[in-house]
Amino acid sequence: MFTPGSQQTARKLLGWENGPVLLFVGRIQPLKGLDVAVETFGRVRREIPAARLAVVGGPSGPRGEAELQRVRGRVEELRLEGCVEFIPARPHQEIAAYYRAADVLLVPSRSESFGLVAAEAQACGLPVVAARVGGLAYTVEDATSGFLVDGWDPEGFASAAVKILLNDDLAARLSKGAVEFSERFSWEVAAERLLELYAGITAAV
Repeated sequence: MFTPGSQQTARKLLGWENGPVLLFVGRIQPLKGLDVAVETFGRVRREIPAARLAVVGGPSGPRGEAELQRVRGRVEELRLEGCVEFIPARPHQEIAAYYRAADVLLVPSRSESFGLVAAEAQACGLPVVAARVGGLAYTVEDATSGFLVDGWDPEGFASAAVKILLNDDLAARLSKGAVEFSERFSWEVAAERLLELYAGITAAV
């Protein structure tokens, strides 16, 4: 399901215009750091006025709705209403089109056990800018499939995103690296490792 594809085809499917697009995918709750993504985008717009942010996901958990309203309020305060699109949660099989259509995925989670969204995006060739926290430090290869940022300062995320958006050669290298790095998370590789583990266990008996 998650493989590279034509950005133009994906954008046509989604009805998106050309231009730099940052993407956030995930449940809307404080833990996922959507507020950091919006603050990051505000800083990116200072460097790249044509940039847009797409947010795919809906409120989750007891604080989800309040977080969505808080973030929407911040978007208004920053006067970003016309360039931030809030898209309700989509069926899993439709998410690949968003990964292919975007230019950078923002994953500023405050905690993450693995980082499935980052792994899926990379499999589609989308560079990731993620917080160096939990499983994301393993799921994203810094400077190979994207960039890892220490802490949650929007300036750090914006700096990394702008580097990708303004450098076509870097973006292409990271896109290629993302696809290659994501192969370690495929079902085939997982099965091979499990078989190796079982072989080692049975050989020791």
